[in-house]
Amino acid sequence: MLPSSTVENYLKALYQAESARDDQQLIPMGQLASAVGVAPGTATTMVKALAESGLVEYEPYAGVRLSSSGTKLAALVLRRHRLIEQFLVEIMGMSWAEVHEDAEQLEHVVSDRLIDRMDAMLGHPSVDPHGDPIPTPDGSMEARHYHSLLTCPLQTPVTITRVTDQDASFLRFLEAQALKPGQSIKVEARDADADSVQLNTDGERRITLGTKAASKVLIEVPQEHA
Repeated sequence: MLPSSTVENYLKALYQAESARDDQQLIPMGQLASAVGVAPGTATTMVKALAESGLVEYEPYAGVRLSSSGTKLAALVLRRHRLIEQFLVEIMGMSWAEVHEDAEQLEHVVSDRLIDRMDAMLGHPSVDPHGDPIPTPDGSMEARHYHSLLTCPLQTPVTITRVTDQDASFLRFLEAQALKPGQSIKVEARDADADSVQLNTDGERRITLGTKAASKVLIEVPQEHA
């Protein structure tokens, strides 16, 4: 099977689903179908074709996982996507809130040569504008452990490292609150009854987030507080 935008979208969706889990369990077909926006039957048909091509391992009524070759191809799709996003923000001056959809289209059509030139022009970045790690040219990616605003230590200076939601309105909201990657913050309190997290930015501005929003903002904790 030759790579196509549809194939690449399935592999990328599986890669991201597997990366979000700590175990090695199969990804349910319903979850994959939802991620790519198709009916479960349509996803099953595609997965069977991917399995025949050696890109995934499929177990009927159980789920699917990427094979080693499928994992490498999916990582390279993510590499293209995230480098394109970084290029559009850093070089083209676009907002981090508006580049995801453009990158979704461009990731399937740019050549490896162009991606390599973008990478060099950007200085070989390790993350994209949202803090998502960029795979290397060989498809590998360093495993990193993150806390969210729901799990990091209280009253401890931390740095926002990654935002997991690419929704444009959510990103614009975070930008308006000065909650982009690289921003230093301190979580002051969490209130389960009020479903809220209180924090401040550099001790200057107090902000209250709902727990759903707070779960999407990831941070790195200093080693002495990890």
